[in-house]
Amino acid sequence: MHNTNLAVENSAHTLGQRFVQLFGGSPRVYQAPGRVNLIGEHTDYNDGFVMPAAIGFYTRVSVAPRHDRKLVIHSENYSEQVEFDLDRLPATRAGHWSDYVVGVVKMLVRSGKQLGGANLLVDGNVPQGAGLSSSASIEVAVGYALLDLADQASDRTESDPNKIDRTKLALLCQQAENEFVGARCGIMDQFVASHGERARALLLDCRSLEYRLLPLPDDVALAICNTMVKHSIAKGEYNQRRAECESGVRALSKYLPNARALRDVTPEDLETYGHELPDVVRRRCRHVIGENGRVLQAAAALERGDLQAFGKLMLESHRSLRDDFEVSCSELDLMVELAKQAEGVYGTRMTGGGFGGCTIALVHAGCVEAFQRTVHEGYERSTGCKPEIYVCSAADGVGQVA
Repeated sequence: MHNTNLAVENSAHTLGQRFVQLFGGSPRVYQAPGRVNLIGEHTDYNDGFVMPAAIGFYTRVSVAPRHDRKLVIHSENYSEQVEFDLDRLPATRAGHWSDYVVGVVKMLVRSGKQLGGANLLVDGNVPQGAGLSSSASIEVAVGYALLDLADQASDRTESDPNKIDRTKLALLCQQAENEFVGARCGIMDQFVASHGERARALLLDCRSLEYRLLPLPDDVALAICNTMVKHSIAKGEYNQRRAECESGVRALSKYLPNARALRDVTPEDLETYGHELPDVVRRRCRHVIGENGRVLQAAAALERGDLQAFGKLMLESHRSLRDDFEVSCSELDLMVELAKQAEGVYGTRMTGGGFGGCTIALVHAGCVEAFQRTVHEGYERSTGCKPEIYVCSAADGVGQVA
């Protein structure tokens, strides 16, 4: 975790050289990170609070202008090249990796940005399908690169990282995923890919989009443990949980007329009026309301440097997700139990939508190797499946790297 800047420079240099081989010209290289959510699960679509961190896995985009209206996009990961005319962009998605690029371009054009033709070379190392937001990473990297290119063309000046409104960029990228790609994601992933900072977690209010950065000590690693399973019920159950939360708000709003979302309901309100709700809906509401409180308590714990308290809140979050929200599974529960018992672990929980995917653990840097060995061996012994464990630290959001 120490030679991050050197690794980034080498990777950006290699991508720049590859661009010259493919397209010629003098490219600029940009990158945007993946993310992990430390605490605050299923609160985003309830107007609540989340606490993600950008992580040191990236999508990198090497880009240079063209003299025509074409966008030519080459993916190193897929060894494929596609091209589009800016004046005749596809009306619907193709079910292809290029949808993420096209969706962002369409939203930039719709927002009034004057884009010119460009060659783009895209490469990424965000683990696919692990819930670490490779999609937001490519959206934000491409969006930022094209905005910077457009600003340079209009001003004929050097790149200015302060000129791009990162919150607007995040919203446009979320819109691309919602409206073009067809995924009903919240704002968290694109927001932290845009605003993340090294050695900081990000506390985000999903209603107002106000945020603040919180310190993560240098001697703490983020260990993301991939169970390597994704149960097929995930999508349908996710939509069902959203519907259950919405029905809870509708029922409670008879007594709480100002409640627009579960964000507006206190634990005391639920205690007073919760008997009106079906048992399942009451438990869903109890998770979200409790989780919002845990996120705010976790922020206070980080600000005072109390990792023990933070870890305790992570474990409470997992129990609530398992018992009240019912989005965990045996593999996630096993991974949490194994991590809990390892030396140097402050806290651990499932992270992401649930029914498989990953857990996150905060681990003292000196114990990381033993942690990886213990968890890997224990999980494989119990399940017969080899997990993947990604050790990283909080990273900077989108920016130019070469």
